[in-house]
Amino acid sequence: MEQIEPQNKMAVTPIRKLMLAMGAPIVVSMLMQALYNIVDSAFVANMKENGEAALNALTLAFPLQMLMVAIGIGTGVGANALLSKSLGQGDSKKVNRTAGNAIFLGIVIFVIFLLFGIFGVKMYISTQTSNPLIAEMAVDYLRINMVVSFGLVFFNIFEKLLQAAGHSTYSTIAQIAGAVTNIVLDPIMIYGWCGLPEMGVKGAAYATVLGQIVSFLLSLLFHIRVSRNVSIHPKYWKPSGKIIKEIYTIGLPAIIAQALMSVMTYGMNIILGGVQESMVTAYGLYYKIQQFVLFAAFGLRDAITPIVSFNHGMGNRRRIRDGIRYGMLYTLIVMAIGLIVVEILAGTFSHAFGLSGDANAYFMSAVRIISISFLFAGANVAFQGIFQALDGGLESLIVSVCRQVIFIFPFAIWFAHIAKSSSKYSWLVWITFLIAETLSLIIACVLFKRIYRKKVLILTA
Repeated sequence: MEQIEPQNKMAVTPIRKLMLAMGAPIVVSMLMQALYNIVDSAFVANMKENGEAALNALTLAFPLQMLMVAIGIGTGVGANALLSKSLGQGDSKKVNRTAGNAIFLGIVIFVIFLLFGIFGVKMYISTQTSNPLIAEMAVDYLRINMVVSFGLVFFNIFEKLLQAAGHSTYSTIAQIAGAVTNIVLDPIMIYGWCGLPEMGVKGAAYATVLGQIVSFLLSLLFHIRVSRNVSIHPKYWKPSGKIIKEIYTIGLPAIIAQALMSVMTYGMNIILGGVQESMVTAYGLYYKIQQFVLFAAFGLRDAITPIVSFNHGMGNRRRIRDGIRYGMLYTLIVMAIGLIVVEILAGTFSHAFGLSGDANAYFMSAVRIISISFLFAGANVAFQGIFQALDGGLESLIVSVCRQVIFIFPFAIWFAHIAKSSSKYSWLVWITFLIAETLSLIIACVLFKRIYRKKVLILTA
């Protein structure tokens, strides 16, 4: 096998600096993604006609959109970790075959989305609404997003390939360029500015997919220019069952983790709706604000994974230990800052979205209680990145399922039952998240101790 070049920054840059250099651009990228999701909804909600119906249509499409993102990101995460490890081992052949198989998987995923977009969208939407206006808009919006999903799929692939090779700044530039394209095109295409026809929700969909295409094309260009040690020549696209299995051994838990976010939100909406409809409104707003903080943690997780994985491939115990230490430290610092900011600006957020009465009261109590769980959530997210880097896909999956399903729904149902009998106990429902994150963190620590002993302590370097 070829030896790693000494100049490779993943091998020689001090971990504390490398983590910041790689993590900061990814965090910025994630925050931009969270921002334009909110802006996108705001433009649609302010359409001259049927704005509320259009917003409902986008809401119906959201779970499937999140599933698309989950599959793309999860595949990219798996390729990221495997490619980083292969780079650390100096195995250039496996590096190229991993990149090629990631592209092959992207083609397969896009074809599946394309076919479902043509034949399955109408049936999917019909399971959620009988309102013909909302159904028509939802089908139009989701069909465009799925039929033209190649930008989304391949950006997720090339974003992770760039990050795995230590070029996260370029993936962030591509992500921000796509987000800005989306934001700029939204009002133009939705409202019919600059001589274009007014397209409503179709305009929102076209703005979204065009932004994704811009991100994909830029990430492809950057990969060709800067990732010279990772070839994407078509000769490497031939599928390998072994490599695909390795990619999804790591990536499948990431897919499930992303998909569980939609499952959790959907389930909580049903549970909260059984108490009072305004609780759903309050939680919906809080969840969007919370995304800014959690997405920052996800960004650092995506820096932790290639750094630890690369040095795991090299067999460098000291740098693995430093990657874990600084990754966890920086994640907790970001989450602490997020906690302080959200607590201070809670009233400002409520006013900006026009909350009043019960919805405002529920929102404020959600902020005061759920935000405490940010520190525990950040540690759990960091552990998931560490587990993925050390080939611990199962451990990562266990933490995801615990914090978003197993410990959420039983406590939420129990506390919601209490709140329903007496509204003065409604605040109990928000404690669900603190309990879930705390119990999950205990489990994560136990799993980490075991995997660290098996995968890291045995190394001699």
